[in-house]
Amino acid sequence: MCTHCDKLSEFCLLSLQAADLSKPIDKRIYKGTQPTCHDFNHLTATAESVSLLVGFSAGQVQLIDPIKKETSKLFNEERLIDKSRVTCVKWVPGSESLFLVAHSSGNMYLYNVEHTCGTTAPHYQLLKQGESFAVHTCKSKSTRNPLLKWTVGEGALNEFAFSPDGKFLACVSQDGFLRVFNFDSVELHGTMKSYFGGLLCVCWSPDGKYIVTGGEDDLVTVWSFVDCRVIARGHGHKSWVSVVAFDPYTTSVEESDPMEFSGSDEDFQDLHFGRDRANSTQSRLSKRNSTDSRPVSVTYRFGSVGQDTQLCLWDLTEDILFPHQPLSRARTHTNVMNATSPPAGSGGTNPGSNGNSITTPGNSVPPPLPRSNSLPHSAVSNAGSKSSVMDGAIASGVSKFATLSLHDRKERHHEKDHKRNHSMGHISSKSSDKLNLVTKTKTDPAKTLGTPLCPRMEDVPLLEPLICKKIAHERLTVLIFLEDCIVTACQEGFICTWARPGKVIQQNTDMAVSRFSLHTCPVGAGAECRHSF
Repeated sequence: MCTHCDKLSEFCLLSLQAADLSKPIDKRIYKGTQPTCHDFNHLTATAESVSLLVGFSAGQVQLIDPIKKETSKLFNEERLIDKSRVTCVKWVPGSESLFLVAHSSGNMYLYNVEHTCGTTAPHYQLLKQGESFAVHTCKSKSTRNPLLKWTVGEGALNEFAFSPDGKFLACVSQDGFLRVFNFDSVELHGTMKSYFGGLLCVCWSPDGKYIVTGGEDDLVTVWSFVDCRVIARGHGHKSWVSVVAFDPYTTSVEESDPMEFSGSDEDFQDLHFGRDRANSTQSRLSKRNSTDSRPVSVTYRFGSVGQDTQLCLWDLTEDILFPHQPLSRARTHTNVMNATSPPAGSGGTNPGSNGNSITTPGNSVPPPLPRSNSLPHSAVSNAGSKSSVMDGAIASGVSKFATLSLHDRKERHHEKDHKRNHSMGHISSKSSDKLNLVTKTKTDPAKTLGTPLCPRMEDVPLLEPLICKKIAHERLTVLIFLEDCIVTACQEGFICTWARPGKVIQQNTDMAVSRFSLHTCPVGAGAECRHSF
C-alpha cells in the first residue's frame, strides 16, 4: 500500500490477511521520483496475479504485478505526454486494459495497456468542448497512447472517481470545482463550487446518488447527483480534508418501491474503446426526481481524514436528504441552519432537476454553529440566532462504531488554532504557484457564493461529525472501509487497521467490544505495535 509520502521513495505492498505484516509481498525502491498514487485492477485479479498501476511524481505510470514480481510496462517514460506529477490513476470500470491518469497540469489521459506511447510527443485534435473542459483525441497513423486527453478546469486536477456503475466520472480540481461527466458520451452532467479554495478529494455513495467532496475549506460537502445541488456541508476538521470515503457496510437504504432504472447504452454515442460495462445491481442510476418513491429509511455513513490528523465519521439521514418533510426524530447530531431566503439566482427551484420546487426546512431550526478561523464570518446570517439549539439523538448506527471519543466534538469548538499548514513544509515553496492557478479561474468566486453552484453556509444543513478523533502525528492520506476494519495511513508512513466493534483482534479480547483496536505497521520497517482507546 502506498501512503503517498513525498519523503519516501519506497513502495510496499502489504496483505491485511498476512500473518506477518512486517514482511511485504513486494517491495520496490525508486530513485529520483516518488510513488504518488496507485490502483489495482479488481476485474482481472486472481490469487496468482494482480495488475497494479503506480503513478509517480515525475509524471510516469508503471504497470507491475507484485505477486509475480514482474514489471510489465512504463507509460510516459520519456515524459513526452505530460511532465507534471501524477495525482490520481484508476482502471476504467469493466475494462481489463483501459486506465485513466490525472496530472497536476489539469489534464487527464486515457491509456490502453496494449498500446505504446510512441517516440515523439503526441498531436491532438479536438473531439468535444464545453464549459471549462475540452477533450482531444490523439492524431496518429497507428493507434498509440494516449487515446484521449481531457483538459478540465484551471490548475491541478487533484482527484477523480468513477460512479458505481462506471458510467459517470466525478473530478475535483484546484480551482474549487466538482465536475461530473458522462464518461462515454463526454458530456458535462453538473458542477459544484467549494466554499473557498481547492477541492482535494471526492467519492460516490454506494448507490451512486450522492457525491461527497473535501478540500481546503476544511468542509465535507454532500452533492446530489440527481438534483445537481449541494444538500449538506459537514464541519469538523481544523485543516484541509485530504480523503473522503463512504462506508458501504454501514450505509442502509430501504426503499418503499422498487427502484426504477432508466437509460440504455443506445441513448449515448458511446466511446467504449472495447470496454465492457460494469455489471452490478446498481448499474443504472435513476433519473427520477428524488421525491418520487422516497425511501422509508436512509442512512449513509461516510468518513473523512485530513491534515489536522483527525478521523471524522458522519451520518447522512432522511432529515437532510428530504428537508421538505417535517423534521422527524433526528438520527444524527445535525444542525439545520436557518435560511431566510433561497440561494440567489435559484428562484426557489431545484437546479438541475427540471424545475421541481424545493421547500425550505421548518421554522424550528437552530442558529449557526461556531466556525473555525478559516470560515468567513461575514457569510454567516444572524437570522434565527435567538432560536434554541435542537439536540438531536445520535443515530442508532453509532452503536456499530461505539464511542471513539464522542465527547471530542464538544471540545472541538473551543480550539481556535487553525493548523492550515500542518505538516506541509515540504511543499510550502509551491503554495504561491497553487494560488496563482486558482486566481486564473474564469469564474469569480464572489459571484458564485450564494448561488446554487455554491450556497451560503446558512442555506444548507450543517452536519456535525459523530466521531472526531486525532489518530496520527502526521497528516492522514488514506481512508478505506473494509467489512471488519477501517484502514488509515499517514504521511509518516504508518498504516493502521482499526477493528470494528465486535471484531476486535484476539490479543485484545479482554477489552470492551465497544472500543476500537489499532494495529500499526510502519512502511519499510520491521516493527509493529498495538494500541487501543
